[in-house]
Amino acid sequence: MDRREFIEFLGYGSFALAGSQLISSCSSTSKATTFPSINPTLNDALELAPGFTWERMISWGDKINATEYFGHNNDYIDYIPLPGKTDEYLLWVNNEYVGPLMPIVSGKERTKENIDIERAAVGASVVHIKKVNGSWKVQFDSKHNKRITGETKIPFSNNHVIKGSNIAEGTINNCSGGKTPWNTILTCEENYNYCYGDKSFSGEEISPAYDKWNKFYPNPPEHYGWVVEVDPVTMKAEKRVEMGRFMHECALVVQSQNGLVVYSGDDARGEHIYKFVSDYDKNLSKGTLYVADIKKGKWLPLDITKDKRLEKFKTQKNVMVYAREAAKIVGATPLDRPEDIELNPINGDIVFTLTNNKKTNNHHGKICKISENGNYASTDFTYGELHIGGEEGGFSCPDNLAFDKSGNLWFATDISGSKIGKKQYKSFGNNGLFVVPARGVDQGKVIQIASAPVAAEFTGIKFSPDSNSMFLAVQHPGETSKSKTNLTSNWPFGGNELPRSSVVEIKSKFFQS
Repeated sequence: MDRREFIEFLGYGSFALAGSQLISSCSSTSKATTFPSINPTLNDALELAPGFTWERMISWGDKINATEYFGHNNDYIDYIPLPGKTDEYLLWVNNEYVGPLMPIVSGKERTKENIDIERAAVGASVVHIKKVNGSWKVQFDSKHNKRITGETKIPFSNNHVIKGSNIAEGTINNCSGGKTPWNTILTCEENYNYCYGDKSFSGEEISPAYDKWNKFYPNPPEHYGWVVEVDPVTMKAEKRVEMGRFMHECALVVQSQNGLVVYSGDDARGEHIYKFVSDYDKNLSKGTLYVADIKKGKWLPLDITKDKRLEKFKTQKNVMVYAREAAKIVGATPLDRPEDIELNPINGDIVFTLTNNKKTNNHHGKICKISENGNYASTDFTYGELHIGGEEGGFSCPDNLAFDKSGNLWFATDISGSKIGKKQYKSFGNNGLFVVPARGVDQGKVIQIASAPVAAEFTGIKFSPDSNSMFLAVQHPGETSKSKTNLTSNWPFGGNELPRSSVVEIKSKFFQS
């Protein structure tokens, strides 16, 4: 990868010349920073570059109220102000999936008791946080701590009836997400097929239920794979049918001239990038779902009234339920596992990652961008991409993204736990956290800041409310463990303890530049 090309790709050249023209929350007065770095490692630890420290905030299994525990495999992180309080917040954390480690705890046999333990461990956790002696602390005795799980009854938006019911049982496989201007969370259901399988519009089984939850809970797979809008204060929730059903990775909310726009990727090989253009700027109850034709630079409407090829679905609701099939019919471009999507605050581009796809010989990933024509509701765009992963770049399989207040790009990697340290991934060590400085002598350089514990990945990159630290999720440490007596990780507690996914706060003077 050419460093100058990366600088131009991210708009950093114009940043150096015209900082006062930055959009969004970037600070034009922030100083250029020279970041320290860390070398790749296979150690079972959260290792950080000099000048960075971490503190554990909460872990899987921590009790958050009288009856509930912090969920498993934390991912997306966000927060909203706690009503009636100053400088106190409700921290939202997705609890994505049970993974190979969970059956070691719940029990590998597919009994109702074991599956009930797993259903209660996923969804999302909401906890009250405030700053105490310079660190953000979870208030474990707060009445505001609560859960939404794989058992929670959640209605479909606009009273839609899907497979005989207007209510779904639970939200599952909650990967990344987004936040609306009215402080609700959009939590995204990704690999729903693990729990309930999947079917095509014709009723053909296209994926088995690997975790076999349907053995005791024969819920329709069509009840999952949605963007779920949740109010963290009241926990009122709705599954947003108008945004389509697929393996949603994230939900980036952007204000356009015509209303809100929500970008989302379908995290699977050969799937697509979508955007939902709302008819309103204060709610998401009605709008149009589009899918990207990357080759032509066109957003294609998934609307039965605008494309006769979709008439096979009979109704617009069916188009949304089987959005993947509809996307292929209209000619959407297949991509290499679309992952996180973020707004570049320097030039307004929509930036996203494609983690990998061995079938297309993309072993190390790409970073991509969409430059909308005119405004975010436009149906025309310009597409660009860079092959940034590989040994020369020093990392592989980019996933989660975030821009800080200075315009620096932060990203985490997601090499599969079974492949870490092997073959073409040998030189990268464990998964890591990286920064690409926007200015200074290291402008455009990829610098590794952190290394994850064994088999883990970093997710949910989110800067604290005062921007002086970073909240970071450490997901699935030790997922390659075979049993309680044959663990590949004991992070974060060490000894012979089970590995536990956790949220940590990373502190450094480099966040305060």
